[in-house]
Amino acid sequence: MAQSSTETDWVSRFADEVIAESERRAPGKPVVVASGLSPSGPIHLGNLREVMTPHLVADEVRRRGYEVRHLISWDDYDRYRKVPNGVEGVDESWAEHIGKPLTSVPAPAGSPHPNWAAHFKAAMVESLAELGVEYDPISQTEQYTSGVYREQILHAVRHRGDIDAILDQYRTKKAPKKQSQKPVDEAELEAAEGSGAAGEDDGSGSGVGYFPYKPYCGQCEKDLTTVTSYDDETTALSYTCTSCGFGESVKLTEFNRGKLVWKVDWPMRWAYEGVIFEPSGVDHSSPGSSFQVGGQIVGIFDGVQPIGPMYAFVGISGMAKMSSSRGGVPTPADALKIMEPQLLRWLYARRRPNQSFKIAFDQEIQRLYDEWDKLEAKVADGSVLPADAAAYTRAARTAAGELPRTPRPLPYRTLASVMDITAGHDEQTLRILGELDPENPVTSLDEARPRLDRAENWITTQVPADQRTIVRAEPDAELLGSLDDEGRESLRLLLEGLDTHWSLDGLTTLVYGVPKVMAGLDPEAKPTPELKLAQRAFFALLYKLLVSRETGPRLPTLLLAVGADRVRKLLGA
Repeated sequence: MAQSSTETDWVSRFADEVIAESERRAPGKPVVVASGLSPSGPIHLGNLREVMTPHLVADEVRRRGYEVRHLISWDDYDRYRKVPNGVEGVDESWAEHIGKPLTSVPAPAGSPHPNWAAHFKAAMVESLAELGVEYDPISQTEQYTSGVYREQILHAVRHRGDIDAILDQYRTKKAPKKQSQKPVDEAELEAAEGSGAAGEDDGSGSGVGYFPYKPYCGQCEKDLTTVTSYDDETTALSYTCTSCGFGESVKLTEFNRGKLVWKVDWPMRWAYEGVIFEPSGVDHSSPGSSFQVGGQIVGIFDGVQPIGPMYAFVGISGMAKMSSSRGGVPTPADALKIMEPQLLRWLYARRRPNQSFKIAFDQEIQRLYDEWDKLEAKVADGSVLPADAAAYTRAARTAAGELPRTPRPLPYRTLASVMDITAGHDEQTLRILGELDPENPVTSLDEARPRLDRAENWITTQVPADQRTIVRAEPDAELLGSLDDEGRESLRLLLEGLDTHWSLDGLTTLVYGVPKVMAGLDPEAKPTPELKLAQRAFFALLYKLLVSRETGPRLPTLLLAVGADRVRKLLGA
């Protein structure tokens, strides 16, 4: 039935381990992998690694013919810990909800969603659909409030002494020196903090000794409660709320308004769901933290800790301004506005989970796209290395099929330049794209979509106004008048060759060739250091005459975008 893989990429290696472990622990049952996401605020690109790591492994296991469940636990019954910075429609008045379950906190003002958790889940759900991630969602609010975990809660309370003894091994130890992984940039400091669950109360603050369960208050809904008495025989539990003063007595066998503390909740779920593979972030993976402690507590629930790596930070390049103004690191939805799902999947697939990497929102995105296009060409001609081929396959398609793609994937940097110059004018854009390759012209903008739209979004949202390209309306008479004979001759040669070189490749040959001809060389001559200097000087002159700056979009693209008639006018013909 199922086959094993001979590929050498990290995903295949984990898939081999997961299949072997699943057959050992739960033969004949679906393979279970898991992710946990807290909708306590915008779910950022660092959190996406929590989903993409098990998704890629699950997808590989699925390709081999096994049944797989990828659980995504929405930790929407977690307490609201703090008011995130810079969230639109939220002010300091939301601080009054601190301590309530995320599903009991109002959504930001103007949101169409019923509560805080639903608001932040919605954007992630949309992004995961676009990324082709197949999963089974589990709302922890629904699980707890419907009594699904009642037996597990009662079991934890009965064995609270055993749990306390495990936790106590770490409470008395001096905290180990942090093997901290330096966040890759400032924007990731917030991401590095994780959901905050790793530093949660472990249940040692109750009034009856250690107690692993926290009721949410029946009056103010907050978890600022203290258990004051508990009867093991009858399960009668009394608590008081330190926030509003309310108190009540309930039977734990009938009570569904509370949850296990995080360090008990997580291993309980591993056992309940039979999780084989779940990665953990650095905030959960240090010595004495929830992942390590959970590995012992899970045994109380007759379960086994999942296998899975600690995953490293995901950095952001070029988003510092956006982060400081919005108060957070960018989300998958932000990334998918400027890059196709394949590229975003590839960034996670090509690096092992313990390797940090950056997602580019600056000019670097153009280089990343060039790299992706080169990889695609190597896949097409069969010259690709096996591990690179595997990463490409995982990015471009899932076990369910290929992700929707751009029919004519023109270079991203070219599309960005065109959208920059035309300011998104459709007719102008189509003219330019049609002239890039006259022998095989683009006849509809839809051929270049969705990549074209992503490039336009990048130009309009990520490139500062002072770096945008504005073509001159009139010739620079002063600069043209100051040119020496050599300068005038170089412009004459360029203008003379426009008609016969009017395509992207042709204009590339022309603009690089003019300085060669001026130096008495063949237009096909190999560049020398002197020639490169001459080319740079020639390019700077053209930029000044066309866009009043010394740099700009690639000249062949710029010339096509400006149009032959306007180029002639601006170059003084």
